[in-house]
Amino acid sequence: MRRNDGDRPRQGGRPRPEANRLQRAPVGRQRPQEGLRPAHPTHSVEAAPAEPPENMLIGRNPIREALKAGSQIDKIFVAKGDLSGSMRELLSLARERRIPVSEVDRRRLDEIALGHQGIAAQVPMFPYAELNDLFALATKRGESPFFVALDGITDPHNLGAIIRSCECMGAHGVILPERRSVGLTPAAVKASAGAAEWLKVAKVKNLARAIEEIKQKGVFVYAADVQGEPIEQAKLSGAICLVVGAEGEGLSRLVKERCDGALSIPLRGRLSSLNASVAAGILLYEAAKKRCS
Repeated sequence: MRRNDGDRPRQGGRPRPEANRLQRAPVGRQRPQEGLRPAHPTHSVEAAPAEPPENMLIGRNPIREALKAGSQIDKIFVAKGDLSGSMRELLSLARERRIPVSEVDRRRLDEIALGHQGIAAQVPMFPYAELNDLFALATKRGESPFFVALDGITDPHNLGAIIRSCECMGAHGVILPERRSVGLTPAAVKASAGAAEWLKVAKVKNLARAIEEIKQKGVFVYAADVQGEPIEQAKLSGAICLVVGAEGEGLSRLVKERCDGALSIPLRGRLSSLNASVAAGILLYEAAKKRCS
């Protein structure tokens, strides 16, 4: 959160989020077969893509959470000879779910993406929730709605970190715009450390209109802004939505105008801004603390 001019980087990352987000695969879409062919074949670890294909989930923790959450997994690929304790646990969970497991050379996994930790899962494209799903979850828990909306977050690691903080602080979901925002890419899902398997993420065509819609349902919307009320002085009770922008540009004018109020995080050091995911984490903690008091 910037003292003078907002917060910008997103989250998000990667070229054109619309083309890269992890979502449910359309009927008839072909998926990689036994060969685990990467989108662009490579011949060395150095040439491995920064991110895996859209329908591949990599890393032990994200796959563990996907298994525990009952998420759909078509097949799991593990590196030959890797039978460490955590890998045995994952294979046991896969057997319980009757998910096919195939052993492959580690180099085959290297061709998919670096940092795979010896395991990859072939999954459907990631589904997004609807705004009504977020309200339904709050009702099911018997709680006042508690949402986070993101504007202009384009770094997938920021998005993943925010999703993780939202899940840990008891939020009912995250709201993303279709434009100027990264989606649920494999990198974002991995950065969430499994939280993306549990937290609902809604994608809307127009964030300003979505804010108007949730306001009509009794949700008070706060913008994260340097000119806002200091977070420790804010009431933050009842149904609320925190709107966080990216480090640098902050919130777009239309989104900011739709908000009911604004919150700021007092900074006491020499730097003038916070990373978007850090700012979101602080706001979430303060809101969660006051909601429980």
